[in-house]
Amino acid sequence: MEAHESVDFKRLMSEESTVSTLSSDSCEYYQTEIFDLLPSIQASRPEQNRHDFSEETNQGGREAGEKSGQLSRGPRDKTSMQPLRNLPMCIQGKRGAKERRKLEINDINFWESWRKTQSTNRKRVREQIKEALSGLVPWRQTLRTIEGKFGVGVKSYFVFLRYLIYLNLLHCVLIGGFIVGPSIFYRTDEYEPLIFKESDSALDFFLGTGYVNRSLVFYGFYTRGSLDLKCLNTPLLYLAGIFSIIFLSLILVVRRTTVGYKHTWMLGKRYSMNVSYKIFCGWDFTIQDPTAAALKHGFIRNDLKLFLEEQSFSLRAAQRTLGEKVRLYLLRIVLNLITLSLLGGAFYLIYFATQTSLKKDNSGHHWLVSLLLQYFPPITITFVNLVLPHIFRKISSFEDYSFTMQVNVTLLRSIFLKLASLGIYLFFVFTTTEQDAKCKENQFGREMYKLSIFNFLATFFSVFFFNYPRKLVQETYPRSSLARISGKQRFLIPFNVLDLVYSQTVSWVGVYYCPLLPVIGIVSLVVTFYVKKFNVMRCCVPEQRMFRGSSSSVLFHFMLLLGLFMCAATLGFNHYPLQSTEGRNASSCGPFRNEQTMFTVTGGCVKSLPSPAQTTIRYLTSEAFALPLILAEIIFLTSYVSRRRANQRAIERLKDMLVMSSSDKRFLVKQHATMLRQRNKHH
Repeated sequence: MEAHESVDFKRLMSEESTVSTLSSDSCEYYQTEIFDLLPSIQASRPEQNRHDFSEETNQGGREAGEKSGQLSRGPRDKTSMQPLRNLPMCIQGKRGAKERRKLEINDINFWESWRKTQSTNRKRVREQIKEALSGLVPWRQTLRTIEGKFGVGVKSYFVFLRYLIYLNLLHCVLIGGFIVGPSIFYRTDEYEPLIFKESDSALDFFLGTGYVNRSLVFYGFYTRGSLDLKCLNTPLLYLAGIFSIIFLSLILVVRRTTVGYKHTWMLGKRYSMNVSYKIFCGWDFTIQDPTAAALKHGFIRNDLKLFLEEQSFSLRAAQRTLGEKVRLYLLRIVLNLITLSLLGGAFYLIYFATQTSLKKDNSGHHWLVSLLLQYFPPITITFVNLVLPHIFRKISSFEDYSFTMQVNVTLLRSIFLKLASLGIYLFFVFTTTEQDAKCKENQFGREMYKLSIFNFLATFFSVFFFNYPRKLVQETYPRSSLARISGKQRFLIPFNVLDLVYSQTVSWVGVYYCPLLPVIGIVSLVVTFYVKKFNVMRCCVPEQRMFRGSSSSVLFHFMLLLGLFMCAATLGFNHYPLQSTEGRNASSCGPFRNEQTMFTVTGGCVKSLPSPAQTTIRYLTSEAFALPLILAEIIFLTSYVSRRRANQRAIERLKDMLVMSSSDKRFLVKQHATMLRQRNKHH
């Protein structure tokens, strides 16, 4: 009798899961009593109509159960093709699913069974190929090691660097196919051969003069050649290569920005990490290597540190009084004014360096003095970009932002400094370049060439001649005053990312005048990866305060987008405004020599086309096409906004359903505990 009345819990087998031992009275009891007491039912049903519509609710519940039973076939059919290891089931459930699949295979004919078997084999082969290809991704294990020791923020920097390497590889393919290949293959004998003259020296590789100036590095090397058709010639291929680089870069950067923003929006204020899930379910029990276990331990630790940091700041910000908020906003206004004054002083310093470097009387100095004068603007820009971001970092620490917000604010101020300083330098180079110069495009390309070379040299020397000796002093003489003053080195993500954005912007701006800048960029980025890896692993210590890398990754690509817009503005400023004066933009070198311009070459190609094609092109480039284009954009954006609102409402409903489902589970657990206590009292 006691054995009969004792409570016995066991997991139902797959055959027993379809059979219920409850009587119809017990089902009616749960539908009328506990079903009405569930928090989800009470929240969805008004209090005043609960008793009036109880019968309709019960009937609706039974109909919903029947519908859910009918609709459950859809997911079952959908998951029947998935591998068993991917199904969110226990071992008993997977065994039952395996038996059901065997029965389904036996019930169908031979060809259907063969088709399903082949489909499963193809999926396994695709998964194996995908796993094999993922192992070929460059620096995969290095990135995992960096993430485990320094967090996801430092890893995001190296992922961003690898992305720039892929982007420059694409640029090199386009340049080789559109520009370098046709220019070399169809080059005529009327131009002087590329040889090393007696007047050339090793300094030419740093200054971009002499042999380098005559080589295929710069704009002047690419001539019209023997390929001289109306719509297939070297100038048009040159333009096609440059515009393909800009257009494809725009698509790729915008795509990465939007995908990252969508991920950040999902993990923004609506994101709430379950700490218990991270602690109890975040470990991978298949790990057997001690190194991998230490890395996984580092992942979880850094994620928890980030969560606690954000929660602490949110609590402190919520407890601010009105007076504290007013004082904080006044302090931020004053600090922003100080930031603007620092930016103004930096821009004047760049103007002074540019004017000094472009003077005509600099050629009579010693070669070392001439070299320093030639590199005076890059040195000044590098000095400003090295000092001011650290000042901005100190300023943001007084503004009482969260650590992630401090990083993003410092990034915004610093990127404005970097891009604005580069823009001012380009403007001064454009305005001070002589119009009667032999090849002013080569002169502008040399400035971009020197900026790229010096930026790479600054990165290299700062690590091996400053950071590494500083680390050696701290290790050799840890108690010395110099070691205490220098302090521990930490990998400052904003400043390192700014260097990457700056170098890529220089590459985009100068690719028209120096087509091999992407090749130089790939070499410098690959070397920079290993230099920065050595700096992080050997010289730096982990940051005490973590920040979420997803939002900063969006900011990284947004800054790249600004650099791309700056490239387009530079090309437009260098070509279109000069059309106001006849012949002023005609170049004396390169593919557009002999009074030819970008507009005359494209115009000649359009005139050689058939009449319907000319009419279509003129209509697409006229003002009459603007109205239907704007209307189509409005309809397109309206549809996307409507879909976004509908999806947002659906997401909110699903979130409410998840919350109420957890409430129902807690309620049922409490009811079960109450029933057990009552039964124990009776006994």
